[in-house]
Parts: sequence; structure tokens; C-alpha cells
Amino acid sequence: MTKRWWLALGCMAGLSLAAPVTLAQDAWYAWSPKPDKLPAYGRNKPVARLPAVLARHKGQARWSEQVILTKRYDAKWIAAAPGDKTPEQYYGDDRVVWVVWDGQIRFTIQGQQPFVATKGFLVQVPQRVRYSMETIGSEPSLRFEVTHAGIRPSYPADEGQPKPPQADGDYIKISTPTQPDKYDAVNRPYRDFFKETADSAQGPKDHLVVADEANLVNIIRGPGVPTPPAGNRGHFHIGDEEFWFILEGKCDYLIEKAGLFTADAGDIVFVPPGRFHRASWAAGQTDTRLSFNVSPLLFHNFGPDAGGRQ
Repeated sequence: MTKRWWLALGCMAGLSLAAPVTLAQDAWYAWSPKPDKLPAYGRNKPVARLPAVLARHKGQARWSEQVILTKRYDAKWIAAAPGDKTPEQYYGDDRVVWVVWDGQIRFTIQGQQPFVATKGFLVQVPQRVRYSMETIGSEPSLRFEVTHAGIRPSYPADEGQPKPPQADGDYIKISTPTQPDKYDAVNRPYRDFFKETADSAQGPKDHLVVADEANLVNIIRGPGVPTPPAGNRGHFHIGDEEFWFILEGKCDYLIEKAGLFTADAGDIVFVPPGRFHRASWAAGQTDTRLSFNVSPLLFHNFGPDAGGRQ
């Protein structure tokens, strides 16, 4: 994918059987489905606080904790000890995305020069592209990993590699004509977020980390503002969940039936489909959230009095 994706908004007016549809500039209106009974959070939480996650694993050299599990997403924190290395692997049908949050991780990705990622690196590997990771240096590493739920990795075998211990008993050896996907101008191997934003109040010029027909990972950064009034409900999505990684500062959230709360850097905020939700930059500092959802063209449903805006 080489072009940017944008959500186009217009306003529908002047409808009649004889007249064409006229689109105004700001918003258009529709009767949109919204469940009477809101989808439950289940095992997921409105906000997963990083300090609480770390406290549950205090003293452990290596660990993993799932933060979000839906039909679409599997997102988890993963800690690794110095010297830990993953086997070479790849996902056949979707990208994998990481936020590196502590320590140093050397990424070795097919077709790319190896690089070392530190706190704030946003790394992604396209489908069928081989990769491995190694924690280097003297300190443990910590990363947030996002994959497609239910899709397990494949392990190369075209050079006689044995089945790795990580592969369950139902792995078999196969052949395939399907070629690896490719990086492009938007979907690049990594972004060094803190380096790119160190001298900028508005953040990186290119806010898209991943954008294709099935993924959007988007940097949203700005100066803090007063908490909006409760009457500003934000928007909801008809059939898709959304979540955010707080990269910098603090972000205020208002989520239907979950209330108003502030999320700090390292926290993960989640909203199921069908719930009104609003995110804003908390006053007092520059704030950044990294949004994850299923498409650059995801449909946004605002209240009729909001004019298609938050």
C-alpha cells in the first residue's frame, strides 16, 4: 500500500426523489445501528495500568501477560532476560506490531539491516516476512506485542531447519508458493518515536505507523487541553473495537458506562464496539496516544448534535 488513507466526511442535505444528493462540507447524517445492550468488556479492561502489570511479575526474569484478547486482536506485554532470543518466524496472514518500552532488542528482519530498538521504537513486520529478536545488553527488555488473534507463527524449514520447541504438536511441514509481503513508504520497518518528536511540539510529520486494508496504527499527539464537558460523548464504531497505547504524557478518556479516567504513559486503554468514547490530551504537558484499529477507513459515528466532530 503506497497511498495514505483518509476518512472523508460530508453532509447529506436536500434529499428528494427528484433531486440528487448534495454533500455539504462538515458532516452528513444517517440512522446507524447501536446495540441496546452494550458488548461486555469480558476479560478485557477499560485501562490496563502498566505499574500493576509490572507488580504482578516482580522478580521474574522473563514473563508474558495478555492485556487484550478479542476476535481480532491478541495484545500482550512480554519481558525477556538479557540473551533471550526468539526463533526465526513469521505470520502468514497479518502484520505483527511492537512498542518497545524498556531495554534493548536487536531485530533481524528479512531484507533489512539488523537494528537495535530501545524505548519508544515502533516496529512492525509484514505478513510472511521472517524475523527474530534478541535482548542485548545487561538489562531485561520489555515490549508490547500486537498480533491477529488465533493466528500462530510459522517457522522456516526450507534450509532443513528442525521444528522448534515453540511449535506445538500440530505443526506440520508444508510447501507454499506465497511470497513475503513488502515494506513501503508508509509501512516502514520502524519509527524511533522519541527521536522523531524530540524537537517538535506537534510530533512526526508522518503520523501513520501502519496503514493497509486491515490495519491502522496511528500516532495522535498534541498539547494538553482542559477536560471536555461530559456532553461531548465522542463517537462509537459499529462492529470493531479500538485500543490505544499511551506513549507520552497523559490522556483523558470518557467511555460509555466505564466513566471518565486518565491514562498514563505505558497504560493500555480499550473500548469494545458500540460504546461512545472520547479521548483528549490531558492538561499540563504534551501527550501522545498510539491508536490501533482495523482500517484507515473505519466508520466513526458521532452524536447528531456533534456535527461529525469531537
